[in-house]
Amino acid sequence: MGYPVLWVLLLLMFPAFGLAQQHFRGDRALEITREFVTIGPRWCLSPGHVKAEAFLRNEFRHDQLEEDTFTANTPIGPVPMRNFIVRFPGKKDGVIVLTTHYETNYPLRNIGFVGANDGGSTTGLLIEIANELRGKVLDGYSVWLVFFDGEEAIERWQGTDNTYGSRHLAAKWGQDGTLKRIKAYMLADMLGDKDLNVQKESQSTPWLINLVAEAARITGHAKYFFQTEGAVSDDHLPFVQRGVPSIDVIDIDYGPHTQELPDGYHHTAQDTMDKISAKSLTVAGDVFLESIKLIDQR
Repeated sequence: MGYPVLWVLLLLMFPAFGLAQQHFRGDRALEITREFVTIGPRWCLSPGHVKAEAFLRNEFRHDQLEEDTFTANTPIGPVPMRNFIVRFPGKKDGVIVLTTHYETNYPLRNIGFVGANDGGSTTGLLIEIANELRGKVLDGYSVWLVFFDGEEAIERWQGTDNTYGSRHLAAKWGQDGTLKRIKAYMLADMLGDKDLNVQKESQSTPWLINLVAEAARITGHAKYFFQTEGAVSDDHLPFVQRGVPSIDVIDIDYGPHTQELPDGYHHTAQDTMDKISAKSLTVAGDVFLESIKLIDQR
């Protein structure tokens, strides 16, 4: 009978004797990604896009799900689009927003581009983060997950031919007062890359960059973060421009750069499931969940 008491004392005195840190289930995020990517190309107006919408709708059928529908003015004319917003209520007054995009590139619609990393991996990541949050009482801020439509350009990435979903939602939330409630906005993009190297995105909010770096340090993943720096045009900018503390957590350097693939696997038919890993999704999930804790403590 004395052994359990001794064991408890050891745990209190020497935490290293306890269980190892429980990591985010990157393996489950990878399987969700695999199922999602099996849909195939999911560019706006395609049958695959309808299937992607149904996939998200099914994943969150028991949650507080809002479908934010709108019509985007694009180079090919009006295009119906749909953002998905999933809310997990917290006790503190304020919101942490985690986002990604879920569609694939319209100009690449004829090459079988499935976007396993670009759109797929972070859709799987956020769905598994939802699985972590579901059924728990959040003592901190509410956490909202947003799956944007229309991040990709319809014709070419210039002017306003991009980030349709995030620009729409930022404007909508600016009008109804929601933006004032957002304590932090975190965008996940291309984080399944087997060779993970998350860039320090220079247009992101400095204190949030520092907080994510601290989350990476705490979780033992610092080597995967912020070894390089540069600006990226992405779904965080409509929120940055409206004064919302925002960060783009992105691995823009995806695959080897060759004469045939000058931008690596990015926006090529080679962006397939074999290029992404459960390990990278574990790293990303650990850092996002730790970041939520740190934001709650601010």
